[in-house]
Amino acid sequence: MLRSKALNDPPPAEADAASRSSRGFARDLGADRAAARARLRAVARARRRYGRLFLALPLLLIVMADVLLRGDRLLDLGGKHIASYLGAMVESAALWGLLLFAASSRRGAARWLAALLFVALATLSLGGQLYFHRQYATYLNLDATLFGTSLSASLFGQLRADGENFFRSVLPPLLLAIALVWLGRRIVRPGRTAWARAARLAAPAVVVAAFVLPCSYRTVQASTPDVIYFHAIGGLLKELAGVQTTAQVRPGLRTPPSLPPVTPRPGPQRNVLFILTESVRADATCSARTPVAAGEAPAACPGTPRIDAAVPDRLPLTQMRSNASTTAIGLAVLWSGLQPVATREALHTAPLVFDYAHAAGFDSAYWTSHHMMFANSRLYVQDLPVSHQCGATELDPLADIDLGADDRLLSAHVRSEVLSLREPFLAVAHFGNTHVPYLVDPEDAPFQPALESKAPDDNEAYRNFYRNAVYRQDAAIAELIRFVRSSPVGDRTVIVFTSDHGEAFREHGQLGHTGSILDEEIRVPGWIDAPPGTLTAAEEGALRAARDELVFHTDVAPTLLDLMGLWDEPALAGYRAAMVGHSLLRPSPGPAALALTNCTGIWGCAFKNWGMMRGNMKLESRAWDTAWHCYDVLADPREQRDLGPAACGDLPRLADALYGGPAGSVDVPAHLRDLAVGPRHD
Repeated sequence: MLRSKALNDPPPAEADAASRSSRGFARDLGADRAAARARLRAVARARRRYGRLFLALPLLLIVMADVLLRGDRLLDLGGKHIASYLGAMVESAALWGLLLFAASSRRGAARWLAALLFVALATLSLGGQLYFHRQYATYLNLDATLFGTSLSASLFGQLRADGENFFRSVLPPLLLAIALVWLGRRIVRPGRTAWARAARLAAPAVVVAAFVLPCSYRTVQASTPDVIYFHAIGGLLKELAGVQTTAQVRPGLRTPPSLPPVTPRPGPQRNVLFILTESVRADATCSARTPVAAGEAPAACPGTPRIDAAVPDRLPLTQMRSNASTTAIGLAVLWSGLQPVATREALHTAPLVFDYAHAAGFDSAYWTSHHMMFANSRLYVQDLPVSHQCGATELDPLADIDLGADDRLLSAHVRSEVLSLREPFLAVAHFGNTHVPYLVDPEDAPFQPALESKAPDDNEAYRNFYRNAVYRQDAAIAELIRFVRSSPVGDRTVIVFTSDHGEAFREHGQLGHTGSILDEEIRVPGWIDAPPGTLTAAEEGALRAARDELVFHTDVAPTLLDLMGLWDEPALAGYRAAMVGHSLLRPSPGPAALALTNCTGIWGCAFKNWGMMRGNMKLESRAWDTAWHCYDVLADPREQRDLGPAACGDLPRLADALYGGPAGSVDVPAHLRDLAVGPRHD
């Protein structure tokens, strides 16, 4: 046995070598394990270091996108607005960082909820703001969300019309958010420390706070786009829940004075039909007929050929402008004669042309295809002293909240009732299908190519879509005009025509209306058609002289009163004194300094903008501007050359006194600050 064992044992030298090899292997194995542990510790340190940086990546991407979209405006920020933007960055960093941290956990159902919130909020806030900025050259803010009370109906209508471009806007943020969550679970990988648990618990609280904290400067949008979005939606939710904010201003019930009976002055017997349309800019129709050489047939107006043919002898007002680009403000100005900056009380207590007509014994009517539930517009007109009245739902119970009822239904309704009015009468027919999203007849749409797409690359095709809506409406209005002119009252009825405001197609970045007081939004068609004998020679001469004068909607109420023979009535002198315009049936007294704004006591603006105009000189500023701009609208009709405030003479001084400075220099214009928090019971 001993011999056998000896034969099987290795030699001493080999045994010693094996022992050394075993110990070396153990040392190497230990070293490898130590190196592996060191590498793991290094990776853990790197993850902690770079994971924290990774959590800041969403904020970095948001700021970079904001700089690309509106870097020039951000450079103009100063003082408290810089502090506001820095505060928004802190809020944004906390929101996205905590959500991404919670979504990066390695296990647990809560990580999927955090991931869902991260992806959904990023998609809606960033994609939504990208889409909105492409349309309006500004971000969706609280004022814009409260602009109409029919948000859900308007939103779904918008998505139906332009869903493809909305999807294109939200797709990149959606994919990027998913990628960030995927990478976060490989880079961040939160541990089980007390700090990590606290961060996970804080994530939902920060989401709630993002919708509640009202700390964005809406006037100049001095916040990151995501923070502006969350405050906008949060404010809207509070409003819908009954927690009223100070941003929403809407028309309320009027309480006009009881006017004494008055007698129209002697003169031509005439009725007045005031045809008012919606969002039709001056170049979409023809105020004047196209001049032609002697013996030639007049060329048809391409945008509204049937109206053009129905009133061949109309007296044009080629330089008519509204004083705002918001319908509710436009109606108040057109019917009261007051400036848009009149107080809320004044705009709700001033007599309207309907009240004056009633005091003078005129029969009157107000027919509209607009939906009166839009922003409770019905309150302002529900007590008009008229014998005939209708809104969209009387014409069509299923009328769209934005488009209203079909204008052809309105035209037919007016034709069925206008002859039942007792003469003399004042009647207003208010058409609305040229409001976005525009009602078009695909079988009769001459302007091509036409698309509903609001993508910047499709701008001209979208403008054609709008022009086709104007073309469709042209048939309804022309049919009404032809009916009135061929009726027994036709030779005694003066027709006045204009639009409440214009419509922008990115001439200065914005799309639609309410965004500015630039000419694409406020220059509108205007004309008066008066049968022979309904005007005196002096009145006709004054109207002809006004053809190319700068005239405004503040001149319409005085003109309507003059057509009714009431402009010189002594009993109305006090009310007439509050009107800044003049009757177009009389020689012009010369240009006056007039306020232009979409921020008033009767309607809060979605995008703050202010200005003044005297003659052809316009002073203008928008929410993000820090100085007034001055344009000569006759020499520079596209308003491309800012002449500087000094070129507008004393208008900057007057505007500073009225508004408190250029739009971006104050949060709310001093003159209008009380209006924004006016009565809310209506």
